[in-house]
Amino acid sequence: MSLPFESAYRHGFARIAACTLPVAIADPAANADAVLATARECDADSVAVALFPELCLTGYSIDDLVMQDAVLDAVVRAIERLVEASEDLFPMLVVGAPLRHRSRLYNCAVVIHRGELLGVAPKSYLPTYREFYERRWYAPGDDQAEEYIRVGGLEAPFGPDLLFEALDVPGLVVHAEVCEDVWVPIPPSAGAALAGATVLLNLSGSPITIARAEDRKDLCQSQSLRCLAAYAYAAAGMGESTNDLSWDGQTMVYEGGMLLAETERFPDGPRRSVADVDLDRLRQDRLRQGTFDDNRRTHDPQFRVVHFELEPPATDIGLRRPLDRFPFVPDDPTRLAQDCYEAFNIQVSGLEQRMRAIGGPKPVIGVSGGLDSTHALLVVARAMDRMGRPRSDILAYTMPGFATSEHTKSNAIALAESVGASIETIDIRPAASEILEGIGHPFADGEPVHDVTFENVQAGIRTDFLFRLANQHGGMVIGTSDLSELALGWATYGVGDQMSHYAVNAGVPKTLIQHVIRWVIAHREGVDEAEAAVLQAVLDTEISPELVPAGQDGKMQSTEDRIGPYSLHDFALFHILRYGFRPSKIAFLAAAAWGDKDAGAWPPGFPADDRFAYDLPTVAKWLQVFLRRYFAFAQFKRSAIPNGPKVSPAGSLSPRGDWRAPSDGNATVWLAELKAALPELVEE
Repeated sequence: MSLPFESAYRHGFARIAACTLPVAIADPAANADAVLATARECDADSVAVALFPELCLTGYSIDDLVMQDAVLDAVVRAIERLVEASEDLFPMLVVGAPLRHRSRLYNCAVVIHRGELLGVAPKSYLPTYREFYERRWYAPGDDQAEEYIRVGGLEAPFGPDLLFEALDVPGLVVHAEVCEDVWVPIPPSAGAALAGATVLLNLSGSPITIARAEDRKDLCQSQSLRCLAAYAYAAAGMGESTNDLSWDGQTMVYEGGMLLAETERFPDGPRRSVADVDLDRLRQDRLRQGTFDDNRRTHDPQFRVVHFELEPPATDIGLRRPLDRFPFVPDDPTRLAQDCYEAFNIQVSGLEQRMRAIGGPKPVIGVSGGLDSTHALLVVARAMDRMGRPRSDILAYTMPGFATSEHTKSNAIALAESVGASIETIDIRPAASEILEGIGHPFADGEPVHDVTFENVQAGIRTDFLFRLANQHGGMVIGTSDLSELALGWATYGVGDQMSHYAVNAGVPKTLIQHVIRWVIAHREGVDEAEAAVLQAVLDTEISPELVPAGQDGKMQSTEDRIGPYSLHDFALFHILRYGFRPSKIAFLAAAAWGDKDAGAWPPGFPADDRFAYDLPTVAKWLQVFLRRYFAFAQFKRSAIPNGPKVSPAGSLSPRGDWRAPSDGNATVWLAELKAALPELVEE
């Protein structure tokens, strides 16, 4: 079935719910009612997989009552009823129940969908220590592979070796394990993930004691990270016996180590954590991390696959997961501060090591009063401090051209002076005029021709001056171009800002640099009050290469007016570089992230006046620009970039690091994919 562009299921997502609910001890009929009530809510919420707690059809804390035939017979009837009722429900239901098989009793995850009992997975590892006593009643299910079970009039595969794969939702492969199974060194879900499971479920009883909730989160997070999977967890809560224990009903959903959703603990009614799991991301991570499949080759896990059809709704169901407008910039203040600390110190330590290795040259840097050169200068200053060298050894140059504004020029000088660098001004206009005249450019005859030659003559002269100054003063040229500019090819090749002796900003995207500068200001990382004021002035200045004189309206050339907003370009860069996503998916995500400026979180410190929104046509317009520049134009510049440290876990664009691509590539397949998804918004 073809799904509309607006559907999250079209773009590789599957909605997962981890549910907890009040139980009635030893009353399977009442508990089936409670499960169905939540299942119907999940159905209305377009949930694909709904997970319930361990033994929720009887209560986990039933103790010896679980051996009573009246209870076990009622469990069978409850399961038959759930199977019948599920015929009209969308979600796969995964429910905890005690079931008889041959001469033993098993603690089971019962998997139901669309009127079928798809399978039953018994708990493999039974705790019988401290407060737990499970082997008194249950048999471990680790030896039950390749089995089948009868539940009343139903028959289904039985064993810990079951995977449930949706035929019509690519990548949705479900595995269920029960509580203690994730507390052992090699959980069943580890083998299941190696065998192809992407959504790992844990039905848990888990009475609560101090700090156990943190332990559970650590286990779920680490298992989702190590298995490159989603991990959903649902613990027992209200209604369980409090003879000697208490219960907190913790639920959560992790994906690849990232918490997507959780509920408050000790609830006073049914609760569920609901999140849209990104199956594409998990598949891409496994594809890239070849050691994942190497591990499968070592252990060769054997699983049976049960197929089913989910039939996802062909409607707009929204998107239920954290979604950053700025994927390189966390919204959480603590995480952002940590990222800025690490980014800054990665750059500083990289530069420090390079300068030490080549004999302590004087750093030579061109400062424009813009974001990139400002940040690079801060990195240089900190590296000099760490080396115990005077900041006066930093040779900073401002090189005004035909379009340099007095504002940025004064920013550059004030910044260099406040940092303590040596600062000189070199007017490049005479040299640029001589070159333009020598090549017969119309500008030399007074014509207002501001073409790429006009721009690149200025950019090239600046770099030429810097390299010759480095020769003259025993220095090294510090590159200032950032990751975003490398992605777009927004740099003058060779004798231009694409080249340097060491490129400290090459791993930092444009959207993160401003936050690192804010962090430097806030934490006074080697800056005083005067310097902080200059840095704030830089942050308040519009991004511009200042190579073309102001127009008749007096407005300076704006980079983002010409090539599009860096916020959208960095969004596309992150998802292409890190995950290799389809352009249509990136457009879907960007429209969701940027569609409403008042929805969701903004990074801390982001000015309220600068908050804006982009609709889908705008997203599609600039995504086409990005695809053309990234895939069809800019690679030859990236193939020859200087050394510089990788900063973001999303990757770098160094041909020696994360990104290797042909310089004579094209963007055809990416543009065609976007055109097929959004034909009315994409140019031919």
